[in-house]
Amino acid sequence: MPTGPMTAIFEGVERSTVQSADGVTIAYERIGDADRCIVLANGLGGRLYTWKPIVDAFRDNYRILTWDYRGLFGSDAPDIRRHMSVHFHAQDLVAMLDKEGIDQACLMGWSMGVQVSLETATLFPERVKSLVLINGTHGHTMETAFQPLFRVPWLPGVLHAIIDRARERPPWLQLIQALLRNQVSNQVIGGFLAWAWKNPTFAIAYRQYFEDIFQEDNFPNYLSLFQELDGHSVIHHLRDIEQPALVVSGALDVLTPAYQSSEMARRLPDVEHLKLPFGTHFVLLEFPEKVVGRINQFLAKNG
Repeated sequence: MPTGPMTAIFEGVERSTVQSADGVTIAYERIGDADRCIVLANGLGGRLYTWKPIVDAFRDNYRILTWDYRGLFGSDAPDIRRHMSVHFHAQDLVAMLDKEGIDQACLMGWSMGVQVSLETATLFPERVKSLVLINGTHGHTMETAFQPLFRVPWLPGVLHAIIDRARERPPWLQLIQALLRNQVSNQVIGGFLAWAWKNPTFAIAYRQYFEDIFQEDNFPNYLSLFQELDGHSVIHHLRDIEQPALVVSGALDVLTPAYQSSEMARRLPDVEHLKLPFGTHFVLLEFPEKVVGRINQFLAKNG
């Protein structure tokens, strides 16, 4: 059961589990029982609360499904570490659709969820009706993360080395946790974001996020998932994805720079691209009316 300052959105949500193709138990959540379905593929460490504008806008007319990535929160971790790869998250998504009796769904991915959604579209195209891809990339996340203007060749190797050290040495892991979970830094950073965007939701969501990822054994798996995202790419399959897609990007996005979204939009055959010049990695919270409005127009044609 989720805990924390943003758990009110979970009220009335039905929870269930499903066995994925490799036997891992996956926890998922459902809102509503409409025939039309939206699947929310979370960012790394994010949960249903990060989608509040989408949930509020579409819960009355769509069945909304989302799930905990394997190794995080309510979902079990696989015995084989390699089974944390994006390929298996796509299988988890389809297992959820199978249990719900859903033939096709609109996949909405944010950040990590963009890669999961694209992987699902390449492996199981018959299950995907349309795609909404928010603040994401087609793969190799660390090659461009924290590099909004130009790529730094040595940075991915440094990030991998830090993660490897943290996973192998508990004191490193504890130090990273202490820095990121520190209540003072959370209040300062979250408060600054809330002030900058004049949106108190930022402070609450920021605190909720770090409370979530440090639950029990989440953080080591969180780091493993970050590495799996860097090892994954569908850039060579984008031209084969025939489903209509809406790409949403923020020009000030540091984590998944906007040029990655532009590259996806150039390669996808049937695509619309919403560019927000003052958007960061969190455009859905920064510009909910613009993003939800454009998604609503997109779903009217393709949902």
